[in-house]
Amino acid sequence: MAVFLTRMIPEAAFWRSAICEMQGRQPCALQMALIRLFSGQLKSIAIIGAGITGLTAAFHLKRQGIPVTVFEAGPRCGGVIRSARENGFLAEFGPNTILETSPEIPDLVRDLRLESRRLYTDPFAKKRYIVRNGAPLPLPSSPRAFLTTPLFSAGAKLAVLREPFVARRRDDADESVADFVVRRLNREFLDRAVDALVGGIYAGDPGKLSVRHALPKLFEQEQRYGSLIRGQIFGGRDRKRRGEIPRSKAPMFSFDEGLQVLTDALAAELGEAVRLNTAVLKAVKTAGAWQVHCENGLQEYTAIIYCGTAYQLAQLRIESPGLPDLSPLGQIRYAPIASVVLGFHRRDVGHPLDGFGMLIPKIENFKILGAIFSSSLFPNRAPADSVTLTSYLGGERTPELAFLPAEEAIGLTRTDLRALIGAAGEPVFSRVAFHRRAIPQYNVGYGKFKETLENVEKSAPGLFFAGHYRNGVSLGDSIVAGAGVAKVAAKWSQAANRT
Repeated sequence: MAVFLTRMIPEAAFWRSAICEMQGRQPCALQMALIRLFSGQLKSIAIIGAGITGLTAAFHLKRQGIPVTVFEAGPRCGGVIRSARENGFLAEFGPNTILETSPEIPDLVRDLRLESRRLYTDPFAKKRYIVRNGAPLPLPSSPRAFLTTPLFSAGAKLAVLREPFVARRRDDADESVADFVVRRLNREFLDRAVDALVGGIYAGDPGKLSVRHALPKLFEQEQRYGSLIRGQIFGGRDRKRRGEIPRSKAPMFSFDEGLQVLTDALAAELGEAVRLNTAVLKAVKTAGAWQVHCENGLQEYTAIIYCGTAYQLAQLRIESPGLPDLSPLGQIRYAPIASVVLGFHRRDVGHPLDGFGMLIPKIENFKILGAIFSSSLFPNRAPADSVTLTSYLGGERTPELAFLPAEEAIGLTRTDLRALIGAAGEPVFSRVAFHRRAIPQYNVGYGKFKETLENVEKSAPGLFFAGHYRNGVSLGDSIVAGAGVAKVAAKWSQAANRT
């Protein structure tokens, strides 16, 4: 019967306008309930933001038979995920890979029927390089390699052996990554390794990032096991029980035509449920529902999942009794990044490119934060006898470089690549993408922002938050967050519709 009524009377707007026209006023709560019933939107959920988190959440809800509408202010789905092929080169303008750190990730690939298009990284590309004294040196991958590597001095190696005997921090202070590393290891480890690694994950400043929020696994290892080394040794059993895979061991993959294959497939599955170029202006809590206001009118939903950015959330008008102030979320810092993709003839690059890429600590005084050896990771990223390199400028280290004209960004990148890996020839392919607000910085004090989100969810039932500003900045984190929030929202929606 409900299906019949939904098909016969598909538009709530019709019933709203009819009632208002007859009575000359806005419909009452009972009438709105009838509108929702007859329009088939009794269990519908609104999702704001068509990035990977929002698309994943919508896909999971749709598979459970819950109608969704995804509102995207921009002209395309996928957020920062964007892949482009031109003249045989494949450029990734956002993330380059996904780590399979949770079963949710391969399950999504399977459910989208993309397994035949998934590509795991080439075993040849296992090395990770860190630059020291102007040269890329492989990051040691075993205890023996660590003892013999020239990447660290004898003092730094002794600091690792001493680490299990360093007392854990007992107070509840929000410690920076830099202070944490210096306290448990030494300054050299910070300057030579952690600074580069943090630059690769967050494009951030280890002196500002919170170890508790930016690198929670390290924080938890100290709190639970009293040591990072003991945490690595004894934490494996706990991770296995939770179904987690350590990032260092997680398989890494992409798709034959880049990561946009994933977001395109999600968008195709959702079809007309995705509304592009449709900004949400306001969300209003009413008796038993949420109103979503856009330029072309309003619709009612059982729940709302917000999957946009923190700075857009701070500007969104949300009306609900007792709602905490969301404007402080606008203080969350986003690091700007310029992604520079260059293609070279293989003969014009001296380095073997036998790895994932290289990271560059601040102390080395180069302009780029690092580079990914894209064509070493996956096949068909470059024509035969050519290579593709993806480099990054800006971040918290030198944010002004993320706003340079494209030609200047290419010039700075070429200078560094020439010095570091012998990329001496003229590039035969070049593209630049600018991300003015790329990666949220989980800086010291970030807990207050997470607390605000939790308080809003408690005070406004049916409103949920998920995304890189809350659940982690990696692509895998966003997929897991989308799946998780879909489960919570589905449970809420089903309970709300039984009352």
